Amino acid sequence: MLQEAGVNVVADVRSVPASRHFPWFSKKNLAALLAQAGIGYEAMGDALGGRPRGETLYSDGVADYEAMAMQGAFRTGLDRLQDLAAHSRVCLLCAEREPLDCHRCLLVARRLAERGLRIGHILHDGAIEPHAATEQRLLSVTGLSPQDVDACDLFAPGQEERLAAAYRRRARAVAFRRKPLASDHMAEKR
Repeated sequence: MLQEAGVNVVADVRSVPASRHFPWFSKKNLAALLAQAGIGYEAMGDALGGRPRGETLYSDGVADYEAMAMQGAFRTGLDRLQDLAAHSRVCLLCAEREPLDCHRCLLVARRLAERGLRIGHILHDGAIEPHAATEQRLLSVTGLSPQDVDACDLFAPGQEERLAAAYRRRARAVAFRRKPLASDHMAEKR
């Protein structure tokens, strides 16, 4: 699929680039397999991963993509990706099959598109879906598409507001959830 899409670099945005179930997707094995196919590998999960380390990057135990996007390390990671994309055809790799279920779309691709990069999502059948079409699906699955808004409502949100709300709603539904900390349990007992 990568070769058919013309990809020559994979940017791995997994926070933990390993897999017990599929060991060939672990960082070291994957980098070697990609090299054999003439495709480069860049580990970028430290800056662009979906499992943040800081407590302030969670809201009620759920990774907060909007807070993550404001971090300097994240923006530096985007800069690095943008530089890479200037001379390579880059594919972001994470663990989810469906773009709308993954931070690579809801966090990383969103911010790259805001920077003016042309984004496409390789779907399970090899088709490449333009990011704008993915955003339309996002609006639909979150119930925020134009058809769902009352046309007579003068205060109905515009396209940008609906899209931002759709990103927030979907991220809240699918983002990484951290396990409660011991301090959380102690606070509950008080």
